[in-house]
Amino acid sequence: MENRLSIRGNAVEPVLVMFPLGLLAVAVVLDVFQLLGGPRIIGTLAYCTVVAGLLGGLATALAVRIGELTAGARTGTRPATRRFLLDAGVLVVFAVVLMLRMRTPERTAGPGLLLVEMIGLSMAVAAGVAAAAPPGVRRARAGAATVRLAQLLDDPADGRRADQQRGR
Repeated sequence: MENRLSIRGNAVEPVLVMFPLGLLAVAVVLDVFQLLGGPRIIGTLAYCTVVAGLLGGLATALAVRIGELTAGARTGTRPATRRFLLDAGVLVVFAVVLMLRMRTPERTAGPGLLLVEMIGLSMAVAAGVAAAAPPGVRRARAGAATVRLAQLLDDPADGRRADQQRGR
């Protein structure tokens, strides 16, 4: 999917998506450690990590959505909308987790809340997979430019000779 969101020609979207996903995954791991007998401070740290993941996820969802809207007619609206809704669903699940954690003084999670976090994390992974390979989009075959680039990378001297023979 085309997206205009880039810095110096490099796509920003993969970095933006992975940061909140990593934070939410770390929060789940910290909660597992806390439930297995770790100190309560680990649960509090997981709470803070969920807050950071939610803020990063909100910024990411908005940035990616704006990038998709500015790409215009080049992108399919259904996959983009489906992806935005999946991302928003993940953020809603973790917002609910955050609100339920506020009931405890140390902001820790119990086993039921950990299960909800794992469901939210699996939704985030599904959204990432859906974004990586939207249905109906086929991968392009290696074209002449790709083959030419591979030849240049294999032996730059051969590439220069080929250019000289073609008169370039």
